[in-house]
Amino acid sequence: MQKWFNIAGPCKADIHYMLSATERLPEIKQLIAQENYFVLHAPRQVGKTTAMITLAQELTVSGKYTSVMLSLEVGAVFSHDPELAERAILDEWQDAIRFYLPPELQPSHGILGESGRQIGAFLAAWSQESPRPLAVFLDEIDALSDETLVSVLRQIRSGFPRRPQGFPQSVALVGMRDVRDYKYASGGSDRLNTSSPFNIKVRSFTLSNFTLEDVRKLYQQHTEATGQIFTPEAVDLAFHLTQGQPWLVNAIAKEIMEYITEDPSIPITAELVNQAKEILIKRQDTHLDSLAERLREDRVRAIIQPILSGLELGDTPDDDRRYLLDLGLVVRSQEGGLKIANPIYQEVIPRVLSQGVQDSLPMIQPSWLNADGSLNAQVLLEAFLVFWRQHGEPLFKSANYPEIAPHLVMMAFLHRVVNGNGTLEREYAIGSGKMDICLRYGKQTLAMELKVWSDKRPDPIKEGLPQLDKYLSGLSLDTGWLVIFDRRKGLLPLSDRTTTENVISPAGREIIVIRG
Repeated sequence: MQKWFNIAGPCKADIHYMLSATERLPEIKQLIAQENYFVLHAPRQVGKTTAMITLAQELTVSGKYTSVMLSLEVGAVFSHDPELAERAILDEWQDAIRFYLPPELQPSHGILGESGRQIGAFLAAWSQESPRPLAVFLDEIDALSDETLVSVLRQIRSGFPRRPQGFPQSVALVGMRDVRDYKYASGGSDRLNTSSPFNIKVRSFTLSNFTLEDVRKLYQQHTEATGQIFTPEAVDLAFHLTQGQPWLVNAIAKEIMEYITEDPSIPITAELVNQAKEILIKRQDTHLDSLAERLREDRVRAIIQPILSGLELGDTPDDDRRYLLDLGLVVRSQEGGLKIANPIYQEVIPRVLSQGVQDSLPMIQPSWLNADGSLNAQVLLEAFLVFWRQHGEPLFKSANYPEIAPHLVMMAFLHRVVNGNGTLEREYAIGSGKMDICLRYGKQTLAMELKVWSDKRPDPIKEGLPQLDKYLSGLSLDTGWLVIFDRRKGLLPLSDRTTTENVISPAGREIIVIRG
């Protein structure tokens, strides 16, 4: 049967290319054999559900256990009504059990017990009548909240001492966040800490992104099935762009195979991978769209805003940092700071944030193009200065990240410049004090560095010129722009304080310094 790269829901081994669940989660079988309860947490669309469904099927086929993946998500709408949540969850469980398990391993009973203990009663009765020990994986645990979450966790803890004869031998809670971070009080201000209703867990671990070797193995399955080759450069680039994020790895391959080129005799090259990446970023499929939606949250803004501007993170709550790590939006760099999780997210985030500004832009005639369609950098500079003086300050109000409003307005203008015929690449990191932008249009490349001048800080030009030298050197360019956004208090209007000057950098490059 023909197989495909999957980007929607759990993978199915008969129709999708996929990696072994036991290879991705080598420790779990030992935890189950030791009668442990544990937590598996990872960002969305990393493969948690696929891995645990597959593992449950392997355990059941082995003959040692009755194992099944069961979802708690249907109880989410009843966060303050545990009785209704329990009934919805148990109805869902019975449907799933009938689908995944043979009749002789299914429970003979329906809903048991009184409100507040029906889930525990169901698992207890099933364990007692089951011919094998139960290993139950509870997915979407963090969809639950408030009284319903507390009730479910307490019922599982209550049955824990009776395992394996009177309760499941092993239970896994599967979700985006570790159990210590589940909010349960009204308003979400408290955490389930060491005295939580689930202090019986022996381990909390995460499902990692694919390694470079994992990506090779996954793509090699397609090569073996169709003969279509991925060049080593294509695999390396796909891994670099995605950092192994499973949805992105699959989405790039799917875009190439099914839409860019359907001819299996054509090798998959780095150029095709780049083409697929651009399509995904512009189209913002469900995964990237849901990522963008998170950017509206205040605690996400508190972390992402300084990353984009290159400023220090400051005294942000540790819980906010863990939240973004759990979402998969950021990762810890080798130096210990936070950075955006992969180059694709690094492109998506500023594009999404500048979209509102782009929608507010006035009509701008592309005067910066020469007769042959090439880019005229001098005319572009003049057009930008006219735009900036006239529209910059009013457009700041349309930016939903106010501290980096100038960055977003400038990027919105530059997106209008490339307009599908070029690309805009960005580099930024916490503590770097800058954002680097590379505009490519045809055979021309224009590089610039954006810096902020804040109150009680020195003029950024002294620091900015050698930084820009380093960036231009990497691009083999002799000229560039240094843009300094003056955000000090008590300044003249933007239209009056926007200036330019030509300077020579420490490395002898011609730099245009734009202040505004």
